[in-house]
Amino acid sequence: MKPRKIPMRMCLGCGEMKPKKELVRVVRSPEGEISLDLTGKKSGRGAYICRSSECFAKARKGRRFEKTFSCMIDEKVYEVMADELAEDENS
Repeated sequence: MKPRKIPMRMCLGCGEMKPKKELVRVVRSPEGEISLDLTGKKSGRGAYICRSSECFAKARKGRRFEKTFSCMIDEKVYEVMADELAEDENS
């Protein structure tokens, strides 16, 4: 039997290629709303980040989310995503 191919994605924070299941998806919906997609099933443009607050901080500081989604992101959206990521990290 042929081994299954594992989908790999790059983290916006650290730039490492990791298996898709180890990363969290950040999605911009067709309406323009940006949020964390912990299930990986929301529709829209996606980007991936490690489940660590350090990688989130690096991506935020380097404005990598804004470059990926080609739009400005409000500070409140970043705060909500950071809180959700911290909750996911602790569970």
